Amino acid sequence: MNKIPSVNLEDFLSNDETRKQKFIDEIGHAYENIGFVALKGHFLNDKLVEDLYAEIKNFFELPVATKQKYEVPGIGGQRGYVSFGKESAKGKKEGDLKEFWHFGQYVEDNPKLEKEYPENVNVEELPNFNEVGKKTYQMLEKTAKYVLRSLALHLGLEETYFDQYIKNGNSILRPIHYPPIQEEPKGAVRAAAHGDINLITLLMGSHGKGLQVQNHKGEWIDAIAEPNELMINVGDMLSRHSNNKLKSTIHRVVNPPKEMWGTSRYSIPFFMHPISEMKLDVLDNCIDDNNPKQFEDITAGDFLNERLRELGLIK
Repeated sequence: MNKIPSVNLEDFLSNDETRKQKFIDEIGHAYENIGFVALKGHFLNDKLVEDLYAEIKNFFELPVATKQKYEVPGIGGQRGYVSFGKESAKGKKEGDLKEFWHFGQYVEDNPKLEKEYPENVNVEELPNFNEVGKKTYQMLEKTAKYVLRSLALHLGLEETYFDQYIKNGNSILRPIHYPPIQEEPKGAVRAAAHGDINLITLLMGSHGKGLQVQNHKGEWIDAIAEPNELMINVGDMLSRHSNNKLKSTIHRVVNPPKEMWGTSRYSIPFFMHPISEMKLDVLDNCIDDNNPKQFEDITAGDFLNERLRELGLIK
């Protein structure tokens, strides 16, 4: 596959069973073959998207000392600000050429999880920053819920199978700023080749060149969404749970050509995580004689901690 397929969530949400099944078949086929789709018909509106970009640009333009006030020690970067070059891909020494912010879950009716998750960090200098971030988080979470419902049906599960695991899940909204490149990077890129940890990732801001996906032949292909589309990919948790039936695909963000070094890039992924108790054990109906069980049993929480250590975010 040499192009990212495009699907429309409105087909799945329609009362037309034929349209609904068409969506399930299209997204299932895409995730079995390339691990990415471009999605129309999501729950973000233009005004919310404009407001979010305005707020995150305002934040990243604050003085470094101001931003560093919001860097919280001891939580592996799970909330607030993470400064430039702190994160590296698994197996890479060089830090990625980016800085970012983390919004986390807004827990409802679950005191245990409220204690388990770090609190969200409020930016005093920008009165609308946190409210716009929260609204975006909730709309992306709602979109992700229906994508996972379609995948549950594709995998032969109850449609609402994932709902219990993603309600109050440990999901993260990460506005990223890739600053202008000042000098020839020594082995570093904006985001080195990696797979995502979580169930699925919903990506805003992949409208220009930069994001590339590795297909099954090992070729890198550009992943460019239309302005009204989100790029959505399978993460390692879902790949593991489905015995690699649904593919978590390696992807990267390459540096721009030299004449574009003076430009910033903004990208906003939403990493859909389940609650930490979710068992990622391989689903029985994804195992057969041709596809024996490939992965050991593990919970989502243990898997996440293992991967955060590999990324250098937890020591």
